[in-house]
Amino acid sequence: MCIAVFVWQAHPLYPLIIFQNRDEYHNRATKALAWWEGCESEILGGRDEVAGGTWLACSREGRMALLTNVLELHSLPEARTRGDLPLLFLQSRKSPREFAEQLVKEAHQYNGFNLILADMSSLSTSMVYVSNRPKGEPILVQEVSPGIHVLSNAKLDCPWHKARRLELSFQEEMSRYGESEIPVKEMVEKLMRDKVKADESELPGICALDWEFNLSSIFVEVDTPLGRYGTRSSAALTAKTNGEVTFYETHLDKDTWKERTVTYQIQKLNTMESTNN
Repeated sequence: MCIAVFVWQAHPLYPLIIFQNRDEYHNRATKALAWWEGCESEILGGRDEVAGGTWLACSREGRMALLTNVLELHSLPEARTRGDLPLLFLQSRKSPREFAEQLVKEAHQYNGFNLILADMSSLSTSMVYVSNRPKGEPILVQEVSPGIHVLSNAKLDCPWHKARRLELSFQEEMSRYGESEIPVKEMVEKLMRDKVKADESELPGICALDWEFNLSSIFVEVDTPLGRYGTRSSAALTAKTNGEVTFYETHLDKDTWKERTVTYQIQKLNTMESTNN
């Protein structure tokens, strides 16, 4: 399970700001934030070493993908790996809308997912949301409107307790800094470490209530028969109007929290600026 809050095309300095938590079993092999090796496209993000996919990543060309699983009672063990979806988009040359419409044909082969796709490589920036749930309904493909959005393990902007709480906290922090630069690390600490859980009446009632209760906080930590489960990493991804992208991640390495920041310039914007000069 994961949760993310983001603002899209609604800030004078940042066309995109994302804060995200990744929840997973602590013993699942994972690579921390880095430029991926062995890829034709230059991709930056964390990597699941078991299935090979990712949950949040971007490219030098200004493309970004964010993935969350949909909370559901049953899943298909033979389903394709959802973590491949961000990778497939980042490696493609299709627009977010084109990629999403192509994915519609194969979306039933995956367990429940929510996928945000964005392209900031040109003047015609775009962001699309795709989901293959609820089951039996047409695959949802929609343009993401400018503003603040929250994505957890239900539909985009679904008012679950943790989603509402994160959105309100994010709005407060954004109001505090106005049109100025935001202190990414400080905001990660304030927003993404929240351990307040929902009341039983606020739980969605999809799975066992004790499991839903343990997952109902923004920052998750719970012991299970399969080992410790919870928030393995917190990340902040920002893109400025001048094409500068900053990706910050703090991640759990055994019992120690470590952090890394990578900053780069979107390549196509550099090319355009060179042409115009």
